[in-house]
Amino acid sequence: MTGSRTRGRTATVDGAVSEEAQVAQTTLRLRQAVENGHPWQEALLQAMEQWTMPEETIGGVHRRYLLLGEAFDWLLLARRLGAEVVQLIPDDERRNKLHTGHFMLEMPMEEVRRLLGVTKYRSYLNYWYGVTVEQALQLAVQQEVRKERMSLGVRARRGVTDDVFGKIYGRPRRELLAEFRAEWPLSDPDDAPGTELKAFTYWLFKLRVYRSDPARVASDTRKALEWLHERLGALPSVAAEELAAHLATHRR
Repeated sequence: MTGSRTRGRTATVDGAVSEEAQVAQTTLRLRQAVENGHPWQEALLQAMEQWTMPEETIGGVHRRYLLLGEAFDWLLLARRLGAEVVQLIPDDERRNKLHTGHFMLEMPMEEVRRLLGVTKYRSYLNYWYGVTVEQALQLAVQQEVRKERMSLGVRARRGVTDDVFGKIYGRPRRELLAEFRAEWPLSDPDDAPGTELKAFTYWLFKLRVYRSDPARVASDTRKALEWLHERLGALPSVAAEELAAHLATHRR
């Protein structure tokens, strides 16, 4: 998967195989693996590792699997590939594990790393910390802001977002969003819902890591991880094992 823009049209890969043909081969291998009794979770990750298209349009909806050329929206691709084997996944597992992404919490990270491969795994970490954890940080601080307001007897919700963004990023959301859109004009009206928000969140993560004191970055990120842990009841082991190393790579 590269950062080039494609829409599922026929194009050569390594001068030989079209992207459409590669998608067909990948989905065929996925179906065969599940039909042959291979756990669908592992087969899905193997199919992700084989996937090469950073974006595609299906049924008039444009899906970006690689945000800003770095963050792998693995859940979007998991749902897309899961649709290819929807009849082979038990209903309860499809609802509670595939569509929620909880199946990743049940797998050892060493196995996830092996199945995704080095490049996809690194991009997965970018999305995990840059989108999932960053959104959790915003919600955790939002909770703090509302508690502060209640303690002061302020019940109005107006201005909460600006307070949250001010505490985390030092500027109002509208200013940051305008700067993001000037740098990354994602203006495709057919984009899947939430595409710009996820890309904006990843951009905010990079901004926070680059501009903030390392101790503050680590403290805020751990706050977000604790918020997530309270709600999910579990987190990938990577959340504890590779936090410092991953944050360090984004300060270069």
